[in-house]
Amino acid sequence: MSSVPNLAPALPEIFLAIIGMALLMVGVFQKKTDNDGEVRNARMISHLGVVAFVLTGLLVFTVSGPSLSTFSGMFISDPFAVYFKVLVLIASAMALIIAQDFLEQHKIAKFEFTVLLIFATLGMLMMVSANNLLSLYIGLEMQSLALYVLASFHRDDMRSTEAGLKYFVLGAVASGMLLYGASLVYGYAGTTDFVLLAQLFEHSPETGSSLGLIVGIVFILAGLSFKVSAVPFHMWTPDVYEGAPTPVTAFFAVGPKLAAIALFIRVMVGPFGDLVGHWQQIVVLISVASMLLGAFAAINQTNIKRLMAYSSIGNVGYALIGLAVGTEAGVRGILIYMAIYLFMTTGAFACILLMRRGGRMVENISDLAGLSKTHPLVAAALAVFMFSMAGIPPLAGFFGKFYVFMAAIEGGLYALAIIGVLTSVVGAYYYIRIIKVAYFDEPGDPLDADVGRNIALVIGATSLAILLFFVYPGVVVDSAAAAAASLF
Repeated sequence: MSSVPNLAPALPEIFLAIIGMALLMVGVFQKKTDNDGEVRNARMISHLGVVAFVLTGLLVFTVSGPSLSTFSGMFISDPFAVYFKVLVLIASAMALIIAQDFLEQHKIAKFEFTVLLIFATLGMLMMVSANNLLSLYIGLEMQSLALYVLASFHRDDMRSTEAGLKYFVLGAVASGMLLYGASLVYGYAGTTDFVLLAQLFEHSPETGSSLGLIVGIVFILAGLSFKVSAVPFHMWTPDVYEGAPTPVTAFFAVGPKLAAIALFIRVMVGPFGDLVGHWQQIVVLISVASMLLGAFAAINQTNIKRLMAYSSIGNVGYALIGLAVGTEAGVRGILIYMAIYLFMTTGAFACILLMRRGGRMVENISDLAGLSKTHPLVAAALAVFMFSMAGIPPLAGFFGKFYVFMAAIEGGLYALAIIGVLTSVVGAYYYIRIIKVAYFDEPGDPLDADVGRNIALVIGATSLAILLFFVYPGVVVDSAAAAAASLF
C-alpha cells in the first residue's frame, strides 16, 4: 500500500479547489426568487472569491520553502513558484473586484463567473508549480477550459460568443501541439520529469542533439507561445480581446499571461537549460516578431481593446528577451517586468471599463476625447499607465524594460536589445496618442460620470504602485532575484 504524499506544498491549491467547489454549491442552493436575488447572490460569491484569493496568498507564504516537492516530484513549491503565485492571485483578485459592476450593468451577474475565475486561477497555480510535462498539461487544460467559458460569458452578445469559439478552437490546436511535443520528448528521453530530463541532458549531451527531441521541444515552444500570445501564434488575441466582456479581457491580458510566462521559463531553463543552443534562436525570433508586430500593428487601431491586445503581444516580446538570454539576470529581468506589467495593464483596463456613455460601453479611442475635463483623475491615472507602458522614466515601466535590455546586453544579444529599444520608441507613439486624445482633443458627448468604488480602488492602487516604484523598488527587485536564483 503506497503512503499518502506530503500535501503541505500543495495546500494553497487544495484550499482553493475546496473553496471553488464550496462556492459552486452555495451558489446553486442559495434561494434566488428574482433577478435582484440572483445579483445579490453573485455579489456575495464575488466577495467571498476575493477573500479566498487573499487567504490562498497567505497560505502560499506559509508553506513556502527553499524547494518542496510532492506527488512523486510532479509538483514543486520554490521561491520562483511563490513569486508567480502571488502575482497570479493579485491579478485574479483585482479582476474579480473590477468585474462585478460591469456584470451587473450588463445583466449577466451570475455566481458562475466567480467560480470559473477561481478554477482558472487554480489551473494557473498548478502550471506555475508543474515539475513534469504531465502536471504541466493538466494545469494548462484546467486553466484553459475555464477561460473558454469566460470568453463567451456574455451569451447574448454575438462578439462574445465568437470570441469564446475562436479561443476554444485555436486553444485546442495549441494544446494538441504541446501534447505532441511532450510525447516526442518522452519517446526520445524516456521520462517527462523535469529533474530527470535536466540530469539526462547534462550527463548525455548526445541525447539532447537527437532530431526527434529537438522537434519535440519546438512543438512545446509552439504550444507555450500560443498561451502567451507570441507571434506567430497570436492570431486569436485581437479578436478574443475585442469580443470578450471587458473585465474578462482584463483578466486574459494579465493572469493567464503571467502563468504561461512562468511555465515558459520553468520548462526552458529547467529540463532544457543545457540545450539553450538549440532553442535560443527560436525564442529570439519569437521575441523580435512579437515586438515588431506589437509596435506596428497597433498604430492604426481605433478600438482601444484591440490596441491593448497588440500592446500585450509587444510586452510578451520584451519579456521573452530575458528568456532568450538564458541567464539568471535574464530571468530576473522577466520577473521584474511581469510584476510591473500586472499593475500597468490591470490599471489601464480599469480605466477602459469606465468608458460608458448612456449606460453602454464605448470602445473607440476617439471616445476618450475631453476625458481630462470630465474625469480629471481618471485621465491622470490613464496618463500614468500609458507613459509607463511607453517606458518613460521614472515610472515603473521604464525599469521593467531597463532590466530586460541590460540582461540582453550582458548576454551579448546586442541586436535584440537594439530592436527592443527601437520598437519601444514606435510603441510610445500610440500610447502617447491616447493621452493626446484625452487631454487635447475637443470633447464630444461626455462619458458617464459614475465611477464605482471598486474600480476607483483598483485604479488608485495600481497608479500609486506605478508612480512610486522608483522610491522603493527593492520589494520587487529582491524578490525577483531570489526567485530567479532558485532556478539556477
